Amino acid sequence: MVDRNLYTGLIRLHILHHAAEGPIFGQAMIDELGRHGYRLSAGTLYPILHGMERQGYLRSRVTTNGGRNRRVYRATPAGRKALVTARTRVQELFGEMFEHD
Repeated sequence: MVDRNLYTGLIRLHILHHAAEGPIFGQAMIDELGRHGYRLSAGTLYPILHGMERQGYLRSRVTTNGGRNRRVYRATPAGRKALVTARTRVQELFGEMFEHD
């Protein structure tokens, strides 16, 4: 993807959206983003998740599923609040982008 830098914020918002709906984990988000045409490797996604956790938007915990450990992420209250604000701002900006179409 040549214009990758243009989409990184959208990817973060999409991750936050899903984490606000319920628990997420890395491979599931790689698959979900792939459905939308975004091909991210684990080496790209996991630093995004870790950064969002450091910034206070996500919280993680390790779960065991079938004898296998998996780090699961959820939106924090601050992440949910940021998502509400982001939805309004994205709608405003993208509405302007498409008002002449």
